[in-house]
Amino acid sequence: MHMNPFLVATFGGVLIGLSAIVLMAALGSIAGVSGIAGSLISGGVSGRAWRMAFLLGLLAGPTILWLVFGDSGIGVPQVGLPWMALAGLLVGVGTGIGGGCTSGHGVCGVARLSRRSLLATAVFMVCGVFTVYVIRHLLGGL
Repeated sequence: MHMNPFLVATFGGVLIGLSAIVLMAALGSIAGVSGIAGSLISGGVSGRAWRMAFLLGLLAGPTILWLVFGDSGIGVPQVGLPWMALAGLLVGVGTGIGGGCTSGHGVCGVARLSRRSLLATAVFMVCGVFTVYVIRHLLGGL
């Protein structure tokens, strides 16, 4: 069965928005994935169950797509594990410097019209465009 990429992306976006709304309404928490994951790793945080459920839900979506359609919608990794590990480390460092992650700023902060989040999201986007340009056009795609 073929998945329409537009419908998959739209449905995914709706689910992300709904999860952010439910989390804010039910617990008063921002759906910042890096903060949720980081607090589980650092330990000693209340709300361990909802944090784990939230992260498992992130994994459940592509898994369900894969089981139903034979495709997770994620695509094949474009680089090897060392590059992905480095990228993850840089995202973690950037999350600490920026006081939040793309989900916290980009989904929740922009929806609240937070000036800090609007600026952070603009910086994320510019850096992402720049990184893709450098990797694809200056470094030959690695």
